[in-house]
Amino acid sequence: MIEFPRPTVTVLVDTFNHERFVEEAILSVLEQDFPSSETEILVVDDGSTDRTPEIVRKFGSRVRLIRKTNGGQASAFNVGIPEARGEFIAYLDGDDWWAKSKLTRTAEYFARNPEVGVVGNGVYEFDDLTRKSTTTTPEIERTIRFDSVEDGKLFRQMMCFFGTSRVAIRRSLARRALPIPIELVIEADEYLSTVSTAYSAAGLIKDPLTFYRLHLNNLFQLRSADKLKLRRIQKVMLVIAESLRTKLAAECIHPDVVEALLGPVEINNKRLRLTLDGGKPWETFQVERAESKLSHGNSSLAYRFFKLATLGITLFVPPQKYYQFRAWYGQSRLRRLRSVIGEPEIRSGITRL
Repeated sequence: MIEFPRPTVTVLVDTFNHERFVEEAILSVLEQDFPSSETEILVVDDGSTDRTPEIVRKFGSRVRLIRKTNGGQASAFNVGIPEARGEFIAYLDGDDWWAKSKLTRTAEYFARNPEVGVVGNGVYEFDDLTRKSTTTTPEIERTIRFDSVEDGKLFRQMMCFFGTSRVAIRRSLARRALPIPIELVIEADEYLSTVSTAYSAAGLIKDPLTFYRLHLNNLFQLRSADKLKLRRIQKVMLVIAESLRTKLAAECIHPDVVEALLGPVEINNKRLRLTLDGGKPWETFQVERAESKLSHGNSSLAYRFFKLATLGITLFVPPQKYYQFRAWYGQSRLRRLRSVIGEPEIRSGITRL
């Protein structure tokens, strides 16, 4: 039996009906300044019904294609990760692409930091409709461990850098995190990155090395209040919170750290539930008060009075009406008037340009 050398990196491309984009994604891997002899490209096609598999096959032996019935991102990862041979796995959605130095920078980071098992990087968000681009980067490069509430909060804030197309994870840790709950048809990357960090530590590369594409068929990003997509997101967030609480407790992560990691997820899940299904005004008050304590503890006195007034409104308005008004207010000119009384002081650690 012939023994082939193990590649340094497996690029795991998960794709579904990405015929417009998948060629650009694969080309961005083939054009990396990282040695091709140390790179394995594995494409998991999650039951595409368009020309996606045909386009992938054009690359011949340079790309390994695995086809499966449609099941969502978790099922694609559960199939692809056991097949990966690289020392670390870099994840790429079939509708995104990379800067040429993505793999080199990531491999160098792993080599310098053997205790780190998860590496994320800054991102360019490219809007396919408007053709405009926004750069989002972490303000600092540092290691994050789940050994303090501060780091738990920081990881939650930095989660946007540990999603698919931005994150790379050591193969041994990704395999250990399996199986990912099959209900996570989206956001399986959040579960995988969080669990893998619990096993080790996470690191950040400030520079944007990923081009994240916003388009009409994004499964998570929304341009409008699509109730079907919102319902899917709400169900997925519930599974993430419940499954991660169980998994992190099994890894003996302190309950206060777990709360820092998952409290915001559960608040957003409750907001979505009230938006979609309604409820009692008292429920809205509880959710918004919890969010205020979590996010705006150091805000100005004027802003605190403003927030207190809005909390009062929640007690008299049905949840669905309240969140409809909140969405309208966020897009209206009235939103600008809040600068008179002060904005909330939120230290996000993220720069957007």
